[in-house]
Amino acid sequence: MTRPPVPPFTSETARAKVQAAEDAWNTRDPRRVALAYTPGSVWRNRDEFVTGRDEIIAFLTRKWAKELGYALRKELWAFTGDRIAVRFQYEWHDTDGRWWRSHGNELWEFDAEGLMRRREASVNDLRITADQRRILGPRRPGEQDLWR
Repeated sequence: MTRPPVPPFTSETARAKVQAAEDAWNTRDPRRVALAYTPGSVWRNRDEFVTGRDEIIAFLTRKWAKELGYALRKELWAFTGDRIAVRFQYEWHDTDGRWWRSHGNELWEFDAEGLMRRREASVNDLRITADQRRILGPRRPGEQDLWR
C-alpha cells in the first residue's frame, strides 16, 4: 500500500504529510490513523513503547477514551530524505471537565511507500482553563498556525 506523499520529501510534500497526519488524528479514529503506519511500526510516546498496528490501535483507543474533546495542530519543523520533525499542540479535557494543553515534538521516519515506520514523541501537559483554549476543533481553511 502506498501512502503519498512519499520520500524523499520536499518542503511542499513534507507540509502535506504533516497536514494529512493532523487531519487523520483529528478524526479520533484509531483504525483510520493506524493505516498511515507500517505493520511493524515502532513508537515511543511519552514513556510508552508501541510496536505494530494492533498496538497502535489499542494505544489510540486508550488515549482518546481519556483525552476527551481532543483537537490537534501540527507544524512542520524540519525534514530531510525520509524523515520529518514536527511540533504540535492539542487540547483536551478529562472526565472531571479539567482542560489541558499538551505540546511537544515528534520525529518521524517513513518507508519508500510513505508509511511511517518510526515515531518518537515527547509530550508535556499544561493545565488550562476553558477560557484559555485556542484549539476549538479541526483546522479551518486559512487558519493561522498557533506559533505565528
